[in-house]
Amino acid sequence: MPVEYHFPIDRIRTTLIDPTREPLVLVACGSFSPVTHLHLRMFELAADYARHSTNFELIGGYFSPVSDAYKKEGLAPAKHRLNMVRKACEETSDRWDVDPWEASRKEYTPTAAVLDHFDEEINIKMGGIDASPASGESEPKKRRVKIMLLAGSDLLKTMSDEGVWDAKDLNHILGNYGAFIVERMGADIKKATSALSAWSNNIYQVEQTVLNDVSSTKVRLLLRKEYSVRYLLPESVVDYIEENGLYSRNVRINSTNVPAVAAPTEENGEPSRPNWERLYKEITK
Repeated sequence: MPVEYHFPIDRIRTTLIDPTREPLVLVACGSFSPVTHLHLRMFELAADYARHSTNFELIGGYFSPVSDAYKKEGLAPAKHRLNMVRKACEETSDRWDVDPWEASRKEYTPTAAVLDHFDEEINIKMGGIDASPASGESEPKKRRVKIMLLAGSDLLKTMSDEGVWDAKDLNHILGNYGAFIVERMGADIKKATSALSAWSNNIYQVEQTVLNDVSSTKVRLLLRKEYSVRYLLPESVVDYIEENGLYSRNVRINSTNVPAVAAPTEENGEPSRPNWERLYKEITK
C-alpha cells in the first residue's frame, strides 16, 4: 500500500439531510476489468431502492478494485483498473468514488477485511457523519454510518454455494454489515437469498428496472475479437483502453494458456454475430 495513502472523502456527504434516516455507504468490490455502465448503474439502482424502500440515506458509494494478487484471468494491472474506474466516476457522476486501498495492497484482501477498512476510515477516523441537532441542542451529533456491500446476484449465488466462501467471513459480511444485491441476468436472486436465510434481514434485493446483461467478461471477449465496445462502457474508459492497448488479441493478462481466438465467420466467409456460448468455450478450454 502506498505510504501516502489517503482515504478519498471528496465525494462522500458529511452531513445527513434527513436525521430520521440511517446514513449508508455502499462498497462495490470486484475486478472491474474493465468497469462497465452496469457497474455504475448498480449504484444508481441501489440509491433509488434505498430512498424509496428503506430508511437509509445513501451518503456515498465506493468502488474497491481487487489487487494484482488476485490471480484472475483477464485481470488488467491494478493501476489501469484504478484509472479506468476513476475516469468512469469523474465522467458520469459526482456521487461515486474509487478507493485505491485494496488495489494497492501486495496481498489479496478478503471482502470482509475491505468492509472493515471502510468502517475504520468512516466511523473511527472520521467519527461518522454529522446529523442535524435535535430540538434544544446547538451542536450537530455524530451518527455512525452503516457500511454495506453492493454486489450482483451472481456474487450472492457464490455465497449460497457450500464451501465457496469462508463461513466466518460470510457471517461477518452479511451479519455485521449486510448487502444490497442487484439482480443480474442468469442468477436467481430469490433462490440464492433463500439459502442465506440466516441473514435475510440484512440482505436487500434490488431489481433491475431495465435489464442489462453487459459484463466485463463479455467486454474483454469483444475487444479480443476486435468488436466495438462503445456505449457499453463510459467513453473515457473506452478511450483509455485504446490508448493503453488493454485486452487486445495479442495481450495476455494474468494468463499463460489462453489462446487467441479467431473472429467467428459464417460459411460464406462473412463475420457472424458473437456466439457467447462458443466464445466462452473457446477462451476457457
